[in-house]
Amino acid sequence: RWLERSGTTVTYVRNVTDIDDKILAKATEAGQPWWAWAMQHERAFAEAYGVLNCAPPTYEPRATGHIPEMVELMERLVAGGHAYAAGGDVYFDVRSYPEYGALSGQRLQDMQPAADSSADAKRDPRDFALWKGAKPNEPSWRTPWGPGRPGWHLECSAMAEKYCGTTFDSHGGGLDLVVPHHENEQAQSRAAGDGFARYWLHNAWVTVGGQKMGKSLGNALLISALLQQVRPVELRYYLSTPHYRSMIEYSPEALAESAAGYRRIEAFVSRATERAGAVDPGAATVPDAFAAAMDDDLGTPAAVAVLHDAVSRGNTMLRPGAAAEGLTQLLGSVRAMAQVMGFDPGDPAWST
Repeated sequence: RWLERSGTTVTYVRNVTDIDDKILAKATEAGQPWWAWAMQHERAFAEAYGVLNCAPPTYEPRATGHIPEMVELMERLVAGGHAYAAGGDVYFDVRSYPEYGALSGQRLQDMQPAADSSADAKRDPRDFALWKGAKPNEPSWRTPWGPGRPGWHLECSAMAEKYCGTTFDSHGGGLDLVVPHHENEQAQSRAAGDGFARYWLHNAWVTVGGQKMGKSLGNALLISALLQQVRPVELRYYLSTPHYRSMIEYSPEALAESAAGYRRIEAFVSRATERAGAVDPGAATVPDAFAAAMDDDLGTPAAVAVLHDAVSRGNTMLRPGAAAEGLTQLLGSVRAMAQVMGFDPGDPAWST
């Protein structure tokens, strides 16, 4: 939203991993076909994104729809001496790429072996699987090296190149994906000759008691459960106001306090609209301090502080007998800032 408001044309790709080891294991455990389990959870994510008014992607490709692109990428890597076939699998040769470990700042000799395939078939224990040979009762696709299915890392590089080109501006993802996923993505793409991502944005986690919130830890809270406590717009405010690289330590008290902060913005917008009339936030300007904060690595805490400062000045204008000159402009500015953050009280998304 901020890039677009700043005049940048944005192509936003949110790819879907609909086949990997975890999906196969979870589907078997649930007694479902792998594709049914994948679709069920893809829809659940899409619903959650929609409820929280997340901007929709330009493209949302699925891994299983891009096997030809993955095969072509592997062919380039094999031809360049960066990958090899062994026992029905295809591995990336980490020693063939001297910059392996650059993203996370680790040295190859300090890294643990990759745990995604049989170590017996590898040249080096740290080599990771690009392609996994067919196994009984698993889906498979034909390749020059035999039938099988893609490795997780290969999927993302192939889809990134197709929709973003060989070099693109930014790649996002959770902090826990730096190693090995993003490290492997960057290595295989650059070894194949692509520039890949110029910048990486790694978001921190929502934690509970200092531990990352996650289903595997049994401490995950579903969006639907949290919406029993606060409205969707208040939950978005809670999740989006901290810096994306900061941990969010969840507690009901913190959530309630954050919701109260959003309601102060909402109350001002309502009262100011009654007094000054409706405004178009898209045509309004944002303060220089807000723009500077957002330009500084998406500094949302400082940006939201500017927003609240504007609300405080606006509330002063709304006091009985106070001069309200400039209220319309201030209201437009407040809504414009909130619009960038995705929680503009006047957005029709929050009226449904």
